[in-house]
Amino acid sequence: MSGHNKWSTIKHKKGAADAKRGKLFTKFIKEISVAAKLGGADLAANPRLRTAVDKAKAENMPKDNIERAIKKGAGGMEGVTYEEIVYEGYGPGGSAVLVEVLTDNRNRSVSDIRSIFSKSNGNMGEAGCVSWIFSKKGLINFEKSADFDQLFEAALEAGAEDVSEQDDSYEVVSEPALFIEVREALAAKGFKAAHAEITMVPQTQVKLEGKQAESMLKLMDKLEDNDDVQNVYANFDISEEEMEKLM
Repeated sequence: MSGHNKWSTIKHKKGAADAKRGKLFTKFIKEISVAAKLGGADLAANPRLRTAVDKAKAENMPKDNIERAIKKGAGGMEGVTYEEIVYEGYGPGGSAVLVEVLTDNRNRSVSDIRSIFSKSNGNMGEAGCVSWIFSKKGLINFEKSADFDQLFEAALEAGAEDVSEQDDSYEVVSEPALFIEVREALAAKGFKAAHAEITMVPQTQVKLEGKQAESMLKLMDKLEDNDDVQNVYANFDISEEEMEKLM
């Protein structure tokens, strides 16, 4: 499994049995509300909102919760101002970590994130220290039951950059602006995505095993568990065999 979708895959596998669904929904509500505030309540005219809603639906968030979050954001969210911040740092083995935050208290957030890094064999760095390693991309994964040649042809025709075979799936990569268009074009041709997201893809990866791999997963979990953190990206690579031992 490639480093850029490793954490997404781990979260996806853990999701059904994970007791953190309520916290996940809270993060979705925050992102949906902010997206609606910034770009309006029309999903067709607001790609950020559309992406946030699709992500929430994929995790079976109730429709009423989604609609309330949109109304809250479109209404201006009086008295609440969220700031978007990206923190950067290093995890075990020198791995690169990006942390996207939506917060109403910058001082609280930076203190919490720095503490999580330091307690997990990592350290928070300066702005720009690792962001150059990552590029924003749309990623769509399909089960291997799909016909690769047909998927490849349809994806490139829809505007995708690349189609590749991963350990347990086929992966379609696109520019973020074309993510929804590519996904919907493939769905219209009968290709049902197993997982789809806009994420940060690293140019290089750091292979981890043993204690470093274990510490890396704990770091990612602690960051994800923070109420202000919306997304965490990293360039670690852990083998399937190592993952089986750790999970």
